[in-house]
Amino acid sequence: MSSQPQPKGTVLVVDDDDAVRSGLYWALTSDYRVLQAASRDEASALINDEEIDVVVSDLHLPPNVHDIADGLALIDIARSQDPPLQVVVITGSDSKRAALEAVKRGAYGFFEKPLDPGELLHIVNQAARMRQLEIENRRLRDELSRPPGFAHLTGTSQALERVLKQARSVAATSATVLLSGENGTGKEMLARAIHQESPRAGGPFVAVSCAALPESLIESELFGHEKGAFTSALQTHKGRFELADGGTLFLDEIGELSPAVQVKLLRVLQEREFERVGGTKTLPVDIRLIAATNRDLEKEVAQGRFRQDLFFRLNVVPLVLPPLRERPDDIPILAAHFAAKSAQRYEQQTPELDPALVEVLLDYNWPGNVRELENLIERLVVLSNTATLGLEFVPEKMLRALPGTTPGDESTLEGAVEALKRRMIVSALKSEGNKVAAAKKLGISRSYLHRLINEFDL
Repeated sequence: MSSQPQPKGTVLVVDDDDAVRSGLYWALTSDYRVLQAASRDEASALINDEEIDVVVSDLHLPPNVHDIADGLALIDIARSQDPPLQVVVITGSDSKRAALEAVKRGAYGFFEKPLDPGELLHIVNQAARMRQLEIENRRLRDELSRPPGFAHLTGTSQALERVLKQARSVAATSATVLLSGENGTGKEMLARAIHQESPRAGGPFVAVSCAALPESLIESELFGHEKGAFTSALQTHKGRFELADGGTLFLDEIGELSPAVQVKLLRVLQEREFERVGGTKTLPVDIRLIAATNRDLEKEVAQGRFRQDLFFRLNVVPLVLPPLRERPDDIPILAAHFAAKSAQRYEQQTPELDPALVEVLLDYNWPGNVRELENLIERLVVLSNTATLGLEFVPEKMLRALPGTTPGDESTLEGAVEALKRRMIVSALKSEGNKVAAAKKLGISRSYLHRLINEFDL
């Protein structure tokens, strides 16, 4: 049996006329996955819920079919996506002025009724290609703006360095890696770094969250399915294993896989081949697998919830990422890094970190780990918009650790903050012996340290 051609992407056709929608569907369905909507609101909902490449839409849409306001509004919605969706407009022979207005709003092009399937397919193909070029350009820009490999992992603590030393060694091989650690410790970031430093760096890196996919879909998502394998399988679908061929597949929260999927995954790791759902053809695959979990998989094996043979296949090189509370030396460094990153994102001046803020960050337990720290610093940058990040917008639960502080007593809090600043500065000066080293330890500039020394008359 000959293999089915792969669809080039997804097209959303929008028209309140059932016959027009049907004609568009049949003109495109052999090459594209086609979704349909009869109004701007229906189309907007699909744009938010589905991965769409091209929108083919009439300008006269309900409820105001006598003007083009809703059609133009749909163009704005499509073009506001990131990256923007391509829009092809349907127009009558007497409404070219409206079509030109649509092009000014960002539409890729237009075609006239009555429908010419060849003309339609040609312009949709061009629009879909433009969409793919935009996606690829965005990916390349992101790659170029992101430091490669392990340089993107910030920290100098011994706990982190031990993990990175092992990761650098394993990156040069194709060995399977099992990353363990609490949520928010940076397991996916480490997996990407291993891929970027490996011989497979030129291949794809495909990440899958096993916990985010419904059990009924995960087998199809991992291994793909053939056309007609089940009711909604209108096209042959490549799974994540095929998409990662020649590169790295990252399976996050692997402890969430059902027993049936665990069996299939074990076979792929053993044989390096699989079949799509509903298919009989065996497909070879060349991947490097990195798995991650926040569970104790050995305990899961002992309790019968995870296959022992699969655990052994995954646990070739185990790496355990330490929680943030076990690497306190990294907290000021990470906070300064996230402050600079957020300031750049919101086009603000990079702020200093008030020593009192650093003290609070060091005293906190960080149940959400690095992710929680990054979110907090971004919030402070956005809300403060000042040259120095202080305690003004820090959550009350974090301030409770301040000595002599009673929640809600602002005068006591202010005094505690001043005492903290003075204590930290004196401690840093004594331990480091000079102002340059003390400023570095505190995570502030030397000029700001001078201002604080004068402020406290030290």
